[in-house]
Amino acid sequence: MLTAEDQMAIEQRLADFLNKSEAQWSALVDKGGNLFAQSGDTGTLDLSILSALAAGSFAATHELAKRLGESEFSALYHEGHGQHILMSALHHECLLVTIFGEKTNIGLVRFYAQQVTVSLNELLKGASEKEATAEPLQLEGNFLDNQATIT
Repeated sequence: MLTAEDQMAIEQRLADFLNKSEAQWSALVDKGGNLFAQSGDTGTLDLSILSALAAGSFAATHELAKRLGESEFSALYHEGHGQHILMSALHHECLLVTIFGEKTNIGLVRFYAQQVTVSLNELLKGASEKEATAEPLQLEGNFLDNQATIT
């Protein structure tokens, strides 16, 4: 579970990554295809579909890695005529998904993706540790009668 502060920190790291790598768009997506945070512009692309397809593509690649005796491929790159996509595995079942075009190159994007992946992993680890030690929410009152309060 991410707090508002975690969300803002992730978005700031993504924005810094885009600035350095000159990529167009980047996002933190879980391996189920849910979009957690993003930065940049994709125009009219449907981000929920894009996130789900990226996660599905990475899952298929994970199975290919297993067949080849690898535990996992850490990155997946698709090159198009004008647009390219790089997906990098993070801990905590997440992916860094990055779209970039002719303005930059894979080497620059990959270099900065490795750096931001380390930073995001640290942030996600901290969020996970905070969640593990947090007190559970307690409901008081009758939940069915809309009289419940959260303490």
